[in-house]
Amino acid sequence: MFTGVEKHHLYEDLYNAIEDDDMERVNVILKKEPNATTSIVSSHGDTALHIAILSGKIEIALDLVKKIPPEELEISNEFGATPLSLAAITENITLAKAMVEKNNNLVTLKSGNTDQSSLPVIVASMYGRKRMVHYLYSKTPKHLLDPNNPDPKYKLDGVLLLNNLITADFYDIASELLKLFPKLGIMADHHDDYALHKLAHKPSAFASGSKFPYWKQWIYNLPDIKYLHDRKLVNDEASNLLGCIFKGIKGMNHLELERLEIDKAVHNAIKHGIVEFVEELLTYNPDFIWRKDKRGRSIFSHAIVLRQEKIFSLFCRLGTKKSIVASRHDIFQNNFLHLAAKLSPPAQLERVSGAALQMQRELQWYKEVESLVQPKYKDQVNESHRKPATLFTQEHKDLAKEGEKWMKNTAGSSMIVGTLIAAVMFTTAFTVPGGNDEKSGLPIMLYMDSNVFMIFMISNGLSLFASTTSVLMFLGILTARYAEDDFLVSLPTKLILGIACLFFSIVTMMISFATALYLELHKTLSWVSIPLILLSTFPVVLFSALQFPLLIEMVIRTYGSSIFDKHSKHASMIKKPQQYPPQQNNDDYSMKVEDTGDSSMNVCLDA
Repeated sequence: MFTGVEKHHLYEDLYNAIEDDDMERVNVILKKEPNATTSIVSSHGDTALHIAILSGKIEIALDLVKKIPPEELEISNEFGATPLSLAAITENITLAKAMVEKNNNLVTLKSGNTDQSSLPVIVASMYGRKRMVHYLYSKTPKHLLDPNNPDPKYKLDGVLLLNNLITADFYDIASELLKLFPKLGIMADHHDDYALHKLAHKPSAFASGSKFPYWKQWIYNLPDIKYLHDRKLVNDEASNLLGCIFKGIKGMNHLELERLEIDKAVHNAIKHGIVEFVEELLTYNPDFIWRKDKRGRSIFSHAIVLRQEKIFSLFCRLGTKKSIVASRHDIFQNNFLHLAAKLSPPAQLERVSGAALQMQRELQWYKEVESLVQPKYKDQVNESHRKPATLFTQEHKDLAKEGEKWMKNTAGSSMIVGTLIAAVMFTTAFTVPGGNDEKSGLPIMLYMDSNVFMIFMISNGLSLFASTTSVLMFLGILTARYAEDDFLVSLPTKLILGIACLFFSIVTMMISFATALYLELHKTLSWVSIPLILLSTFPVVLFSALQFPLLIEMVIRTYGSSIFDKHSKHASMIKKPQQYPPQQNNDDYSMKVEDTGDSSMNVCLDA
């Protein structure tokens, strides 16, 4: 005789019939034993409906829902999972709808036997089932998600759902939930996670973090391109959600901001380059530009250290406040120029091709920041008694060596090709196809087809000129002194000219080769000359595919606009600067923003 959980052995046939997806057999068993619909059929306390859902036998599950009494749909297994909580993991709305319509109390039942048991809508959000989340959210009583719910069992359900929705990129529902209960945006869930921190780790949710190819960026605003339209929709929804959260943060005092770990969230957002995060923050709290974290660093200090040029571009739009913000020092006595002298994080360096261009990018950052701070800052020393220039040299010593090695290797390899082309073109110029006339000494082909022959000679001369020029450019790279400033313009310019001339020499060499074939074979073996002429374009295409991306990148980085977007359409994003009357204090002017309880928001402008 079976006792306790062992009773499930009595329904082994039913269990197997469900696993085998044998609807007919299941119905035969249930006809004999109607009570089997609600009996335990597994060692984990599962009913037949549990097993059908877990096994993915949806047709059997739907049939069982029709046969089971409404109150029996609330049975949970030994893990505390109800049939609806299991259905929430699937994307089958029909099954969930059948259960909820039969017993609408199911959406209020939590699954799990721990303190962190979850409502069905939360379960669906954990597994990223968007359609299921939409349906269950519409059926879930909203008072269960209210952070002020008197029942402690439901107190954190709202914020847990919100954080899950952000993780799963369901920003439309998240915004709707946050509009109902704004307090959720500044609450921590069971894991001490805040919605703001979740968003700070989601660069792909915002337009600034969506990495599209150039052609996709060009059509980003076209809604008829489905994928880009969907991404744009997500970006807009995430931005709206962010705005809702910052509305809740507006007016919080220093202690509340500390509890929210706002500095950590801001740092993560800057690290991931989420411009919208900082823009929204400064829109709702313009005074945040004065706030320092525990290391004495502001938003723009972090933007420099983390090399986020789009975020630092906001600094260029501060107007009068720009000079004051640029005078800040961290607790290590580093000014903005010291921070720019530090080596970029590896993730930022890897965005640039080649060590030499990485060094160039570092120099551009340093020079740009240098142009924004007071001249005397170049001579200030930090806690380690190092000036910015000295710190830059020490931090970039290895990168400079790698850049020199990369430049010489690239120049050396390209120089060999250029030398070979120059030698061949020089020889061809005096041994023209068809030979020379014995009487006049002129090329024979000149009489046969003068126009084509002139193309041959001109392309030959151009190829010789271009290849020789490229060799000289590469020689200049190999013999350069490789000072730090050389990486800024001098060395990249030589490499740009060298590669461009080498490409031009290859193109003209192929033209010369094609015209020579035409002159030799077009009258007798034209069927041979045409395929060979077409094949001569292959080296040009191959060189373009291999070297052109690097060439274009070098041209843009060397001669493109400033790395900081100083004239963006969002220039009016930051509120008008408040007036801070200067108060003379020995050698300094001391300025102080409105009292927010944060002593770190004192502004000191060096005289």
